[in-house]
Amino acid sequence: MIKKIKLRTVLIGGCITLFFALLIGRVFWLQVIDNDFWKAEALKKWSRTQDLPASRGTIMDRDGDILAMDAPAYTVIVNPAVIQANGLENEVVKGLHDTLGKDENKLREMVQAKDKDGEYLKGVEVRNEGWKISQEKMEEVKAFSESLNDKLKAAGKVPDSGIGFQREQKRFYPKETLAAHMLGYTDRQGQGIGGIEQYYDEMLKGTDGFASYKSDKKGVKLPSEDELYQPAINGKNLVLTTDDTIQYYIEEAMRDTYNQYKPISMTVIAADPNTMEILGMANMPTFDPNTYSKWNQKNFINHAVRSIYEPGSTFKIVTLASAVQEKLFNPGDIYQSGSIRAGGRTHRDINSVGWGPITYLEGVKRSSNVAFVKLGYEMLGKERFTNYIREFGFTEKTNIDLPGEILGTLNMTYDSDISTMTYGYAVSVTPIQQIAAISAVANGGKLMEPHMVKEIEDPNTGEVQKIEPKVVRQVISPEAARETGTYLEQVVADQLNGTGKLAYIDGYRVAGKTGTAIKSGGGYKDRSKQVVSFIGYAPVEDPKIAVLVIIDEPNVEKGGGALAAPIFKEIVSKSLNYWGVPKSNENQDKEKSNPGTAPKDSLKAPDFTGMKLSEVKAKLLKDGVAFETLGNGSTVKEQYPPANATISVGQRIYLLTEDSPSMKIPNLEGESLRDAMEVLTLMKVKVNVQGEGFVASQLEAKENGQRIVQLTLKSAQELITGISSTDETSSAGNDNANGEETGDKETEGTADNEAEANDQGQGDTEGE
Repeated sequence: MIKKIKLRTVLIGGCITLFFALLIGRVFWLQVIDNDFWKAEALKKWSRTQDLPASRGTIMDRDGDILAMDAPAYTVIVNPAVIQANGLENEVVKGLHDTLGKDENKLREMVQAKDKDGEYLKGVEVRNEGWKISQEKMEEVKAFSESLNDKLKAAGKVPDSGIGFQREQKRFYPKETLAAHMLGYTDRQGQGIGGIEQYYDEMLKGTDGFASYKSDKKGVKLPSEDELYQPAINGKNLVLTTDDTIQYYIEEAMRDTYNQYKPISMTVIAADPNTMEILGMANMPTFDPNTYSKWNQKNFINHAVRSIYEPGSTFKIVTLASAVQEKLFNPGDIYQSGSIRAGGRTHRDINSVGWGPITYLEGVKRSSNVAFVKLGYEMLGKERFTNYIREFGFTEKTNIDLPGEILGTLNMTYDSDISTMTYGYAVSVTPIQQIAAISAVANGGKLMEPHMVKEIEDPNTGEVQKIEPKVVRQVISPEAARETGTYLEQVVADQLNGTGKLAYIDGYRVAGKTGTAIKSGGGYKDRSKQVVSFIGYAPVEDPKIAVLVIIDEPNVEKGGGALAAPIFKEIVSKSLNYWGVPKSNENQDKEKSNPGTAPKDSLKAPDFTGMKLSEVKAKLLKDGVAFETLGNGSTVKEQYPPANATISVGQRIYLLTEDSPSMKIPNLEGESLRDAMEVLTLMKVKVNVQGEGFVASQLEAKENGQRIVQLTLKSAQELITGISSTDETSSAGNDNANGEETGDKETEGTADNEAEANDQGQGDTEGE
């Protein structure tokens, strides 16, 4: 009996010992051998990581007006478990279909969605129609959700419709279609597509951050030395060279022609020829980047950099400038117009009989193909002519900061091609190459690299990088450029023979050239398939703007002088007025000869007080009146000049929309001291003045908590020309010379004499 007890005790003790040995072994295994695995598993339970998304950089025009920005967005989320529990499937499906436009069958699949265990899911995103919707659309869905909650509450149930929202961000383009091709858009994943959004995508999108910390089982953050925090680095802001007012003028001027003549496409580029800053760029058809998924793919093509065309007579500028540079162009020399045999083919003017013996200057004004064959092929010769084509940049990309730029094509193998290139055939160019070339003539002979971005601002550091103009090379001398400009001015100023007469702007000297190129398909026989264009700049004596207008296959057989030149005129005249560029001395002298009368271009300031800002803006933009908005209100509270005051051409109207002392000080450069003081007084800002004349610069500071603006003034002559009064005598002589160049501007001519009407003779030339 005792032995049995002892044996039982030993057995039990052994079992207990073995159990503890196994337990200790297991603990050892878990704590030592599998330590890393279980430690990682524990960290998964305790650790939380929160993404900190970076904000995409804002894109602004040169005056700080926002063109693209991040805005709040919302994604609709449905809870199938709650919807099914409350019996709301049919109501939710119909309601979301009505508000979001999503297919009912797909919605029904969402509200019936289950997990692998057969349980209804508790959260499903409604894509794509309910993904990143606007604030306005979210409010519609929210109102619908609340109506369901009221119904549940009335039935004595918990008011939960099963519809929720997740706050996110999406790209917003407040100007809608304005400058769409320049800007591009971002897709739903935030990737830049087209335009500035694509070219500067890496710079705009920034770098996302994160926060990593420990928490308890309820998700409450716990103190820990292992906490990690990586802040988001927001994307950089871009200040474009574009002026949204100029852009508005461009698109407004294009719209009527596009709607009336229904071309395949239209393209307009406006640039500052002195810096090659792009002031505006537009294509039609266009699109709204806010709703990019609804548009046809052809609407997204930026023809300014991604399409090539035979320019026709606008290319004659290269031939003319080259001949002038080589001192081969004598405007008074006589040649026989009509036709010429050169390079193994016959080249003809618009009318094969020509105009008889005429001067080369008249040949330029009439856009005579024969004149340019003689200048480019006979006088310059193949080698010099083709070298100038290269120098003007037609064998290389411009390197503009936009995606997808392509390169034009040149056929310089055969003599027949080279002789034909003198008047713009056998050569295909991009619009951006064309505007760069004409700007080289306008700015004194410098080929410059076009660019879209003026400044890059880093919101994380406050650092601002300014993009300086870049000269590629000197193509022709300043003297040759000025001389070429005076001949191109005659194309516009001669109201009898000039093919560009419809681009004439009263009071301003305009240089330009028309183009009407028959498309090459079918051997240049179908004259209804044309690309018509106009390219030019103004004022000739001090160019501020260069503009190219291209219309691809309008539904009428009219030349560039009839269709494109008026668009150029509207854009340039409004732009010069907007900038307050003074008119020529000739017109000012006419106004001074009638003392006691108001200038013919003066007008009375309307009364805008109390009107909606949107209505006032629309009216001023349509009338081509320069204005600036002060404040962020939606209604005009005060204005300067006041209602019924006489305002001169180019004078800016200031619209005050709020009383806040934090309103941004407007750019007052070029304003008279009186006007500047009136505006700053309206804003209740203290002013210090140095100098006399007009505002040349301004500096904002604070003094005892009050804003103060230091204005530096200069005389009108210094401000406009950069020439001091001590240089007045020498500059006056130049002005007189310039005035003589435009002596025939007053000539009346017949509007029906459209010498440009089928500008090229290519369709009539013999084959190789």
